[in-house]
Parts: sequence; structure tokens; C-alpha cells
Amino acid sequence: MKNKLIVTGCFTLLSVGLFSCYEKFDPESYAPALSIGGFTSSQEIAADNLIAHFPFDGNYTEQISGTTGENTGTSFANGIKGQALKGANNAYVLFEPTQEILNLNSFTLAYWVYSQSTTDAGGIIGMVGLSSEDSFWGNIETFFEGGATNTNGKFRAHIQNGDKDTWVSKDGIVNVFDSWNHLTLTYDAPTSTFTLYVNGARSATSTVEDFGDLDWKNPGKMVFGTVQFQTTPSLTSASGAQDWARFLTGSLDEVRIYDTALKANEVDALVKLEARGN
Repeated sequence: MKNKLIVTGCFTLLSVGLFSCYEKFDPESYAPALSIGGFTSSQEIAADNLIAHFPFDGNYTEQISGTTGENTGTSFANGIKGQALKGANNAYVLFEPTQEILNLNSFTLAYWVYSQSTTDAGGIIGMVGLSSEDSFWGNIETFFEGGATNTNGKFRAHIQNGDKDTWVSKDGIVNVFDSWNHLTLTYDAPTSTFTLYVNGARSATSTVEDFGDLDWKNPGKMVFGTVQFQTTPSLTSASGAQDWARFLTGSLDEVRIYDTALKANEVDALVKLEARGN
């Protein structure tokens, strides 16, 4: 009887020892990596064409060049990925554009925005732009138009090309205020075609006859959080502050600039991957 107890005890100890050698089964460790459109990370999308990336993840540093922006009154808040730039009245960030930005022919400008409404006070809400030192509107000026509602959001983009300029407009954007939305503006120089995507979906397309390769007009600094003439001092000699122009008191996140017009599937993948934190 004594021997039987000893054998049973040894078997029990041996069993515990064997099972303790194995980690708890984790089914997620066997799951394939998330892939959207053949991409597993937003950084993989047109990686060779990404010339500027402003993640605003607790700092004002552009990731490709290492350039640090000049902050006036903004802070940080929770973003779509990590932290985001948090705007305020009379607040904005300025960046010196890199040579790659100054030499753009085609481009893609993509970013996430969480904006307040324009219905309470009217006027435009500036978001991201590349200033022009002697023109009323910037070389690139993107903003929400006044008089918009959450069932009729109004996006506007102005693009200067030497002595020529054009506008990209989209009305009827639903739920554009008080929630995160992704905006992508592309320009394909060989076809002179602009395309606007909202949350990854193609929303507007326009072709400007013979617009061709871009040639910025007296470009100055990039501005985030307002339009070029609302800064102190104004970034352009053509205008000072306007009482109908406003600052973004919401947030901006994951601003990216490419030196090519992203394809529709690339924009779709970028939005879905960033929304998942990848």
C-alpha cells in the first residue's frame, strides 16, 4: 500500500511538471497578420513616395526630414493613432517646407480631422495648407466652408500653380463634424486630375485643362490649424486676418504628403489601417 501511494504521488508530480512546461494556448498568436489591399501597415503604402509625415504623437516633428514645427498655442489630445494635434482659437503650427515639398509635381495630401461645426458662427475653418507669400489664398489651402451642417459638410481646397489656380469642392459630406474623418486630396499631373476621397471613398473628381506639373507661387511656410492669413503675422502680404475665418479648435492627426497621386485602393488601405492603429 505504501509503495502504491508513492507511485501515485510521483505520477501526479510528473503530470504537473509536464503541463507546466506549456504556455496557455493563445489563438491570436496563430492568426495571420492583418492585410488590407496587400498592406499590413500604413507605412507600407507608397513608401518610396512618402515625403512628409506629421503624426503629432506628442511632438511637432516631421518624421521624414526631422524638421520640428513652430507651435503657437496648440497642444495634444487623443488621436486616431496615439496622440493628435489639438487646436484652439488663435492657435496653429508652422513648418518650413522641405525641398521635396517645394518640388512637387503630382501630390497626395492625406489627414485625419476632428472638427467643430461651422454652423454656430459661420466662416471657414482652416486645416492644412502651404502658404503663398503674396497671394490671398495659399498654394494649397484646405478648409471647411461656412454654413455647413452635419448632413451637408462643405470641403474646399485651393491649389495655385504659377499664375493659374483652381478649386476642388465637395458639398453634402455627412457627419463631418464632431467625429474623426479622413480626407485625401490627390493631384495627378500627367492627366491634370484632382480627386478627393472622404473616409477612403472617392467623393469628387475634376480635370483642369493643361494644369500640368505644379509650380508653386512664392511658397512660404506650411500651416496647420488655420488658413495662411490668420497667423500672426500673416503669412501673406496680400491679406491680414479676416473676421469670417476661424481656427480649428478640434484635432488633426497623421498628416501625410506623397509625391504621387495615390490610387484608390491605396487610399482605402491607408484609411482602414490607420483607423486600426497600424
